[in-house]
Amino acid sequence: MLTLQIFLQESSNLVARKKEDKTRGRVSARSVTKDNILISNSQISEQHNPPPLVTALKASAEQNVASFHFPGHNRGRAAPNSITELIGLKPFLHDLPELPELDNLFSPEGPILDAQQQAAKLFGSLETWFLVGGTTCGIQAAIMATCSPGEILVLPRNSHISAVSALILSGAVPKYIIPEYNFDWDIAVGVTPSQVETAIKELEKRGQKAAAVFITSPTYHGICSNLSEITQLCHSHGIPVIVDEAHGAHLGFHPHMPTSAMQQGADIAVQSTHKVLCFLTQSSMLHMSGNIVDREKICRCLQTLQSTSPSYLLLASLDAARAQISENPETIFEKALQLAIEAKNMLRKISGISVLGVSSLPKFHAIDPLRLTIGFQQLGLSGYEANEILCKDHDIICELVETQSITFVINLGTCREHVQKLVSGIKHLAATSAPTRAAKRKVDNDNCAPFADIKTSLIPRDAFFSGKRKVSTENSLGEVCGELICPYPPGIPVLIPGEIMTKKALDYLLHVKSKGTAISGASDSQLSSIVVCNKLCFEGRKCN
Repeated sequence: MLTLQIFLQESSNLVARKKEDKTRGRVSARSVTKDNILISNSQISEQHNPPPLVTALKASAEQNVASFHFPGHNRGRAAPNSITELIGLKPFLHDLPELPELDNLFSPEGPILDAQQQAAKLFGSLETWFLVGGTTCGIQAAIMATCSPGEILVLPRNSHISAVSALILSGAVPKYIIPEYNFDWDIAVGVTPSQVETAIKELEKRGQKAAAVFITSPTYHGICSNLSEITQLCHSHGIPVIVDEAHGAHLGFHPHMPTSAMQQGADIAVQSTHKVLCFLTQSSMLHMSGNIVDREKICRCLQTLQSTSPSYLLLASLDAARAQISENPETIFEKALQLAIEAKNMLRKISGISVLGVSSLPKFHAIDPLRLTIGFQQLGLSGYEANEILCKDHDIICELVETQSITFVINLGTCREHVQKLVSGIKHLAATSAPTRAAKRKVDNDNCAPFADIKTSLIPRDAFFSGKRKVSTENSLGEVCGELICPYPPGIPVLIPGEIMTKKALDYLLHVKSKGTAISGASDSQLSSIVVCNKLCFEGRKCN
């Protein structure tokens, strides 16, 4: 158990969640600590509340049957040696299709339905859907279910690429909010209730109303918006709130974590449960509460977007990890929280190192305690330079590298040895950096968000389907962008189809590319040319 003293040291960074656990039917059980990692006792879990889909998959795989169905590896009998030498035969044995006993993802009546209902109970939603297409397909479904072609979606300009693809699929018209920006850290911070209110009022003055409001909370850096105020505001206007909670599936499970989107009244929350929780990559969940959103539309959109051959390994991992959390939801994160607090306290003592906290975010009062965003500005190092040193010299792999910082994630599998290795590596980096380096060279930062001065000519859908041509980058200024260009990670588009090309956006892309960031979406990976819309296509619908 964490001591009161340790918690008080971080209390300014944490928001206590409401004590709703008793009404959410969470089941407590014991846990064991092994090799400095908190590990759930799976035997206790199976005795008291066996995961229904895991149980069904296990029973089906153990049947002694002559199988004449897909997939072609035939329960591992023809699995390629190169991959079985890596992961063994068991994944293939359990890689089964939609057999009757395994239920149907799009019309669940058996173990999938049971597993989804137990997930809804745990996460505090009215209904939960399992996703095998990642949070991307969940966000697309949420926007398509709430926004018809021509209707308006209010969303931050720094929304994930999946929200932009949803605009293209739905035909919705974006009303962008330019998020708060922290220039010292060179990161988009989040959206405030007042910004949402301003957007709604601007639409009302034109006799328009948003079909939905889309918010990203927490951000990649763990910064949380005040969803309680935002949802109350939107609901007073009859507007549903969709939350991209990809980075927050663990929120609300401990009194020293920020509250979850469901706990704050969101209508839809989509979570990348694989990011911090112990699910397989690509598995996510969509949660819905309230009665503003039509659940049948959600179902239809998910059936349109998801594979008709869902992976039962992914589905079973959602069920298994849900059961793991259910064993001891209030205490399972204590070890991770303790390691995160200890790491931050040690890092703050290192000269020249900054740790992102709520003190740097005057309009935001909650941040995920399991995210460590470290700044190296005082050392005169960019995030890219610091990451290269930590990776090559200390074998430390981070989650996110940016111009001014590096972000590390603490999770249930993090051990004290690795935290000590991280702190030791950063200590060594700070000690070996030239003391005068910061004075000689200021890390690149022109005090402006790359999308701060955006102008649009077409809505994303019209631009996506318009005629296009390729022009040299230097001749693209003033043209209408025809492709979605996005540094990844974090997956925030710098240029969106329909936006007018600006020098600031191009300079930003070329800068981050020169530092080694991967650029996705551009037809020319070298960015020597850009795809733009033909001028004859500019009579399409414009953004708000």
